[in-house]
Amino acid sequence: MGTHNLAVALGSALLATFLCAGGVLVAAEPDQPHDRTVSVSATGSVAADPDLATISTGVVSEADTAREALSRNTATMAKVIEGLKALGISAQDIRTTAVNVEPRYRSAKDQAPAIVGYQVVNQVRITARDLKRLGEVLDQIVSLGVNQVGGIAFEVSKAEELQDEARKAAMANAQRRARLYAASAGAEIGPVLTISEEAPAAGPRPMARTSLAAGDVPIEPGTQRLEVKIHVTWALR
Repeated sequence: MGTHNLAVALGSALLATFLCAGGVLVAAEPDQPHDRTVSVSATGSVAADPDLATISTGVVSEADTAREALSRNTATMAKVIEGLKALGISAQDIRTTAVNVEPRYRSAKDQAPAIVGYQVVNQVRITARDLKRLGEVLDQIVSLGVNQVGGIAFEVSKAEELQDEARKAAMANAQRRARLYAASAGAEIGPVLTISEEAPAAGPRPMARTSLAAGDVPIEPGTQRLEVKIHVTWALR
């Protein structure tokens, strides 16, 4: 073999050895260890009796003119508010939510709609803190002229405090599940890495829209379930 050919052969062999060695070095790099964790979602709940209610109600008045309709509505609503205060409802628990003045139209064939009068709607939200007198409150406001009731929502005033017990129950449930999963995988749970609480989706439970007549109004607030859902991640040992 000539000197030139021998040099080429040696160079090719050295290059191949270098590339092969480089490939071995890259492949031989140790894999990064993966942290082992277990993540669990769990819920906890407590039963609570509602202790207050919000009532969406209002007065609808009609007249030939907007001024007359507003005047009638104002007079009726003033009597309603005065009657509520007489029942022990404080001014802070009576809030106006809307006042609308709208024309009423009459349509005739082949004619443009014509205004035949006006309607005024005054809506208020009442917070009743004595549920034992809720039926009396409804009876009173209807007797004084309320002719629109949008619904009733029962609430638990100390819901946040009561939910702390639900949080404890949720954490106990999450820990029990995490230990079960870890044991099934031949491991043990280590320290807690993250805890997050899911925002509640449901608000106060409303009653359906209803029409009321004067008389004794039976009210059953029932019992509410205050629920908390959490997501917890543990390290595994």
